[in-house]
Amino acid sequence: MDAELAELSQAVGLACRQRRLFVATAESCTGGWVAQVITHTAGSSAWFERGFVTYANAAKVEMLGVSPRTLETHGAVSPETAKEMATGTLKNSNALISLAITGIAGPTGGSPGKPVGTVCFAWCWRDAEPEAESCHFDGDREAIRRQAVIHALNGLLARARTVPSVP
Repeated sequence: MDAELAELSQAVGLACRQRRLFVATAESCTGGWVAQVITHTAGSSAWFERGFVTYANAAKVEMLGVSPRTLETHGAVSPETAKEMATGTLKNSNALISLAITGIAGPTGGSPGKPVGTVCFAWCWRDAEPEAESCHFDGDREAIRRQAVIHALNGLLARARTVPSVP
């Protein structure tokens, strides 16, 4: 584990422990890398509940309840799909906050409208509407995936720091 990822995971863990939050993840293009970074952190069992790796569309539908219509209309790499992944993660876990990642890490699979490096993220609090955003990252497959992990964890950290503590 490199120092940057380890430090970021520790910061997320501290914010979650201080607020008694449990996190769950849904990952597609990162293939469980966020969950791996989190569980590399000693004590993560105090704040990490579970992770879903839903690489195939069928897994997104079966495990997270993503609508086939959403996939047909917007595609697997879209804010709409990321939002449904984040919501489905909470429905299928005991976590209070979730994050979801879906993207095109390459080297193939891109299109003019969604080039390689397009990654969509969503974060969701239990009983709240998910927040989503799309980013474009440069580099090879590994670089794109690593940037996606960092972005997802930074988004989780920002949100975990702003929520009131759970009683």
